[in-house]
Amino acid sequence: MLPDGRISTREIVEHRGAVAIVPMLSENKVILIKQFRKPANEDLLEIPAGTLAEGETPIECAKRELVEEIGYSAGKFEELFSIYLAPGYSTEKLHVFLASELKPEERKLDEEEFIEVVEMTLDEAISQIEAGAIKDAKTICGLLLTWYRLHRGSKLKAGGSSGS
Repeated sequence: MLPDGRISTREIVEHRGAVAIVPMLSENKVILIKQFRKPANEDLLEIPAGTLAEGETPIECAKRELVEEIGYSAGKFEELFSIYLAPGYSTEKLHVFLASELKPEERKLDEEEFIEVVEMTLDEAISQIEAGAIKDAKTICGLLLTWYRLHRGSKLKAGGSSGS
């Protein structure tokens, strides 16, 4: 129903949600992934991400995706923000986390995933955004907020209430 009382029909994609993670190796070093995305028809540089499994919480999903995609676990997590990716037609809500105190683990890629792990400084990642080389929205948002918080002098509170 519209605000004026009229009835309208709309198709809505129902989605259980997803997570994305900004993995910090050090105060200014991040881990990104490079993978082919068929809808974009190109390799994209992104932060690790994945869809929530049935009954899984966002923090559980973030922990799982880090190990699967980049082969690290994190000692601390902080939820940076949550956003609706396409509120005009989808219920999907994306939870973006900062992960720090990383420890190497055995990587556990899904069968259909072909992912290259890419390490770079946060400043290099921001330069990649400015140059148009990073085109993924969740990655741009996550990296820019992380950079902003580091450069305005506030501490990144890795290990907030969502921590392990």
